[in-house]
Amino acid sequence: MSMLTRTPAVIRSKVAHVRVAPSARFAHDYHHLPFALPGKNRLGFGVKVFAYLITGFSIPFVAAAYQLKKSAA
Repeated sequence: MSMLTRTPAVIRSKVAHVRVAPSARFAHDYHHLPFALPGKNRLGFGVKVFAYLITGFSIPFVAAAYQLKKSAA
């Protein structure tokens, strides 16, 4: 029986039988960030991350403004 002739109900029933135990997801020490967050200094960390992101985001705009000002002179 080829994959094209199977009905969606048959495929759905086969997929429904494959389950992962809920505890298997938490078996490893998994973090959503590639680094550890600081313990009590979260405000300082937030300020540093905010400054880093704002600096990186503003560089193209500053460069464009500089180039426009330079070409207008």
